[in-house]
Amino acid sequence: MEIFRKATIVRLRSHNDKYLSADEDQESVHQDRRGTTKNTRWSVEIVPGSNVIRLQSCYGKYLTATNIHFLLGATGEKVLQTLPEKLDSSAEWEPLSDDGVHVRFKSRYGQYLRANKGVPPWRNSITHDIPSRTVTQDWAMWTVDVLQIRVIKDDAESTHSSSTFSRIESDDSFIVSLPLKSEGRKANILRDRR
Repeated sequence: MEIFRKATIVRLRSHNDKYLSADEDQESVHQDRRGTTKNTRWSVEIVPGSNVIRLQSCYGKYLTATNIHFLLGATGEKVLQTLPEKLDSSAEWEPLSDDGVHVRFKSRYGQYLRANKGVPPWRNSITHDIPSRTVTQDWAMWTVDVLQIRVIKDDAESTHSSSTFSRIESDDSFIVSLPLKSEGRKANILRDRR
């Protein structure tokens, strides 16, 4: 997806209006309503020659699809932050969008990054799974907020960051939608209310 070719740092918002967050234990991930913390910022790495990306947490670890069951006897497998010795496809996600607004992230296992809800232990958990019912299909949909964009200067890629992007911890920020190319897709850019 074009939005990830232009983004260096993103924030992912679930159907629960919560954000994908890296736990301070530097291993787990969960959903958090506070989208302005450093734990909700994910660096985007584009895997050359493919349509997949890697998402790196504020702890330098990669969002990784595992084959470990989240709960015994239930569907859904754990998603963790890992730092493998050699990066492999378990840390790669294929972003897919049907409407240009909501994105599904497909793992190498053919399953999708899913924001769960319900009673504990499901509440605020993140797994990867194949949504099997109409009720849970939205659980794999994410809205991407672009926090920092990649700017191309003189045929060399560089990262553009300004004071408007550095104050995302502030309560006085809001999201603005900017159109990308002529595909009708939008990127949400965080800016200060000045």
